[in-house]
Formats: sequence, C-alpha cells, structure tokens
Amino acid sequence: MAFETRITELLGIRYPIIQAGMSWASSNAELAAAVSQAGGLGVIGAGPMYPDDLRAAIRKVKATGRPFAVNVPLYNKRAAAFLDLVLEERVPILIASQGGPKQHLARFKAAGVKWLHVTACAGDAVIVVGVEAGGHPAPDEVGTLVVVRAVCKAVSIPVIAGGGVADGAGIAALFCLGVDGVQLGTRFLLTPESNLHPAYKAAALAAGIAGTTLVGRGKLPIRVLKNDFTGEYDAAERRGGSADELKTIYDGSSLKLAALDGDVARGKVEVGQSAGLIDELVPAGELVARLVAEFDRAAARLAALRPAAGTT
Repeated sequence: MAFETRITELLGIRYPIIQAGMSWASSNAELAAAVSQAGGLGVIGAGPMYPDDLRAAIRKVKATGRPFAVNVPLYNKRAAAFLDLVLEERVPILIASQGGPKQHLARFKAAGVKWLHVTACAGDAVIVVGVEAGGHPAPDEVGTLVVVRAVCKAVSIPVIAGGGVADGAGIAALFCLGVDGVQLGTRFLLTPESNLHPAYKAAALAAGIAGTTLVGRGKLPIRVLKNDFTGEYDAAERRGGSADELKTIYDGSSLKLAALDGDVARGKVEVGQSAGLIDELVPAGELVARLVAEFDRAAARLAALRPAAGTT
C-alpha cells in the first residue's frame, strides 16, 4: 500500500486503514495504540467509558506520538463531557456518530481538530458503512457495494468506508469504488488487544458468514450474532408480538452483558458478517501489516488483468 490518499494526508497516517471505534472493544488504550503504532488510525471508543478513564486512555495513546482518534456517540449522556475532554487533551481527530454535528463543528475546527462523521456532513471526511457492518448499520439496509459507490459519486470530501471487510482484498475492493480510506470493525474486534470478554471473541470466531442477524428492523436495527436473545426476539416478531413485548425483549439484553460479563447467549454480541471470514486472533500491529500485504497482492492481481501498453 505504497501510495498516499486524501485520508493519509488529512490524518497524517501511513496507511489508509482505520480501526472502528467500538464500545467496549476499543474502550481502552491498548487497541488504539497498537493500530496507530503500526501506521493505521487507532480509535478509542468513548461510549461506555467514564471521563476519567477516557482521559487516562487518551494520554496513554498520545504517548505513542502517532495520530489517533476518539469516537464519541453524540446521543450519549456523557457526550458533552467527552467532547470537552477531546479538546482539553488535544486529541487530533474526532470521529462522531449517532447525532448531528452542526452545533460542534466550528468549535472543533477552531481548535484544529479533524472531525470525521459516520453520516454525510460538512466535516473533514465522511464515514459510510453498509448493512453488513456490526452494531448499528443504516436502517435502509443497503449493502456496502451500493451505498459506498453512491456516496463516492455524491460527495467531494474524502470518503472512508466499511462493512463486510476483513482482509486486504476487501480493502482493495472498496478502493475500486472510489474511497480514500477503509474502516474495519469486526476484524480489529478479534484481536488480543480488544477489550472484550473471551467468550465474546470465541463466539465471533466460531460464526459463519450467515451467523448474524438484524434485530429491530424498522427502528434502529442492530447486527448481532444469532443467539437465544435474537431467537426470542425473532419468534415474537413472527407471531406479531406487540411493540411493548418486543421492547421488553430488546431491553432485556445489552452489549455490556456479552462484552463485559461474557453472556453470549442472552447478550447483544455485536459483530458484522465479516466474522465469518475470520478464524484467528491476530495482534493488532501484526494485523495492520498483514492487511497491507494482502492489499498489495490484490492490487497486483488487478494490475495483471490488463496487458501492458503496447502489447496485445
């Protein structure tokens, strides 16, 4: 991957590979630090963290001397404190999600912070993911191949894309669509450095490509591994259960139950369809190098499909 893109230039990173900000999985310093040291962009997932813990993680990652980001879900009850911390600690890059950015952009631009957003906005770059992605993909359920190409045609700012990508071949495919960088969530979730219960990782490693499902269609869907929780929810939905019944089942499960407590039968095990392409835990720094090598092989294969100039 010996080339520069608008994303590598904008963020000051060596490779246009972004580790997604994932609640619990990257709510620590270790994963983000390893990815950033390897030349990608490591991202601390602020969501479930307390401000003091976030500050400590930021300082640990900052000590690497490499660019990194903090992901802040703007709907979070601690979002205002998180945003203030990003400015106080001089975090170079903010990745915002699940909320509108307009009221914040001027303040962060004045401070020199790069603002990336998971939906189309007037920030420095946009992050778009298809329905294959784990966690909360867009409710319209459009696949990565289509939505990424549509966004690349529609905007002039740099585009980062993800959803269904687990290796360098997937990264190359998204570059063919016109992106400037690629975000990987599930692939970095399945590393020793991610902050998840071992049972969560084991369940994700055992999953096939059809091992996930969307729960909560028509509202705010979430992609999770199929388990007892999703089975109960699906059964209630099929028999025409009331909104209250569905809400009770949905609220009876949580990401924390799986990620922290290791209850992968009743918890929300958030992973993307790409879990079915992953069969081992790879240290995050080693993984970045592997992704680059795989990308180079995929790019060489594409280049070899066309004859050199002057030949037939």
